[in-house]
Amino acid sequence: MNQPARGLHGQAVEVIGERIIRGTYAPGASLYPDQVERELGVSKTVVREALRVLASKGLIDSRQKRGTFVRPRSDWNLLDGDLLRWQGRGIPDEVFLDNLGEVRGIVEPAGARLAAERRDESDLAALQDALDKMAAAGSDAHAAVEADLAFHRALLAAAHNELLTRMEVVIEAGLRVRDHIVHGADHSADAVPAHRAVLDAVRAREPEVAARAVQDLLAQAAADLHGLIDDSNPGETG
Repeated sequence: MNQPARGLHGQAVEVIGERIIRGTYAPGASLYPDQVERELGVSKTVVREALRVLASKGLIDSRQKRGTFVRPRSDWNLLDGDLLRWQGRGIPDEVFLDNLGEVRGIVEPAGARLAAERRDESDLAALQDALDKMAAAGSDAHAAVEADLAFHRALLAAAHNELLTRMEVVIEAGLRVRDHIVHGADHSADAVPAHRAVLDAVRAREPEVAARAVQDLLAQAAADLHGLIDDSNPGETG
């Protein structure tokens, strides 16, 4: 069955975008639409629309005489949800993981501090529901990460700051990357107690305690993640 053009266009965006992120198409390299059409087996219209989307993300540009080319990484919209997702696929770059961890370390404790000051009963209910689902997930990796995402989204939402809430795209990228590695391991630590400590502090309206609880949660998550990466690369040092 033929897929709709929108689906083909979305697939083309995914393939080309991930190749750019992975360096298959390096910054400064030319992209040839005719070649992409043949390789992906799609129409000129599909490729044209895909390139338009990628240009809006800062990945590519087109100029007379030079044609279409990959822009420098400094021009990329690195907070774009697709770019974050593409960077987190496969074996993530440790620099990328560290950058995500640093951004989360700035955003989430501040969000928890505000949440403890501003939360209402519906916020507490959303946090509790996510925590309950996390506890019930057991060995179901998909359910566990979806519950984890719901908890962190609810925490940012409880800060009642629209711009801060938009940072959920970074939080989601960090959590999904961590899930790719952690849930691929034989054993993973129980995340419920650390998240419960955050909720308890938010419920008690203790901003500094909530911020510290999030800092502790993130520090443990980072340590676990790097431990698993080190275990998967036993021959590497430094």
